[in-house]
Amino acid sequence: MIKKKRARDLGLPFPGTPGPFNAITDVAGVEVGFLTLTDPADRLRTGVTAILPRGHGPEPVPVWAGHYALNGNGEMTGTHWIDDAGHFLGPVLITNTHAVGACHTGAVRWMIDTYADFFRNDHAWAMPVVAETYDGVLNDINRLAVAPEHALEALRSARSGPVAEGSTGGGNGMIAYEFKGGTGTASRRVELGQTYTVAALVQANHGIRPWFTVLGRPVGALMPEDRLIEKETGSIIVVLATDAPLSPLSLKALAKRAAIGIGRAGTPGGNNSGDIFLAFSTANAQAMPQRQGLVQSFDWLNPERIDPLYLAAVEAVDEAVVNAIVAGEDVATVKPAGLTCRAISHDRLAALFRAADPSGSPLPPGPVPAPQLL
Repeated sequence: MIKKKRARDLGLPFPGTPGPFNAITDVAGVEVGFLTLTDPADRLRTGVTAILPRGHGPEPVPVWAGHYALNGNGEMTGTHWIDDAGHFLGPVLITNTHAVGACHTGAVRWMIDTYADFFRNDHAWAMPVVAETYDGVLNDINRLAVAPEHALEALRSARSGPVAEGSTGGGNGMIAYEFKGGTGTASRRVELGQTYTVAALVQANHGIRPWFTVLGRPVGALMPEDRLIEKETGSIIVVLATDAPLSPLSLKALAKRAAIGIGRAGTPGGNNSGDIFLAFSTANAQAMPQRQGLVQSFDWLNPERIDPLYLAAVEAVDEAVVNAIVAGEDVATVKPAGLTCRAISHDRLAALFRAADPSGSPLPPGPVPAPQLL
């Protein structure tokens, strides 16, 4: 398989220090898997992305978590309980809008099989996190192609290491800033007495071309060709992972910073966009609360000291979105048929930064022609 280029390979000077994979899997124990369904002749381009916060371990160990919705025109299951309990158990799946039910069923099956003793001997229930964005421009979403078995295949394939980006898993049919988008990831290392990692995985399906900005430069205005839409109708899901010991309140605050991260690329969070964010910490690993005694104890980082983690989250999300776009390829549209969702030009993007003023000032935007509208 040919290795896809990433934003840093093009010379884009993103700030911060990434981990060895520059991916969400830089947080120890986190694994990612995909099931990708592609058949252009059959109008099929969709899939499932699976994130296992604690890998395939057989013991039910929840992760502390918080969530935030910048704009709620979308779905992420399980968040009501995260808001009340501050934790969740099991996987996170990301798919298309009409596949949430199928993926939820698959995730429940995986949890029952993986935590067999827990479900056999306790009054256990499964409440997995399943999120979505709409892929109906590049995929016949109404055929309901994703089945529970596809979710199970994505979960079973989850591994550590480098993470495939672009048209992979749930990101297969997604568009970002009218370029081919999809799955993207990035990470940051942070020194706070010891080294912690904050990492992001996004399913980028949002934005319109004139908004698109990369590291302060008006890329969308300078690459106005082959537009597809006039008004934003997409969404973005962001999953943030960290090994820093944070309270659920601090994790909710971390999730909020994803809004700043996506904003760096230009989106204001449109009315029709589901901009929904989840943050979890693998620290303070403990058994399920119903298997514990009366008193629980935890170590949390002081919120007054964690601004560097917030900055890391913003940087990782910003880079993950650009990585998703850089990994794109030209794809024919399904609805309407006959158009092409273009990949961003690597050469032109790299040239914008080679030609930039040494002070880092943005290049002046060029004229934006009228879009070719869906």
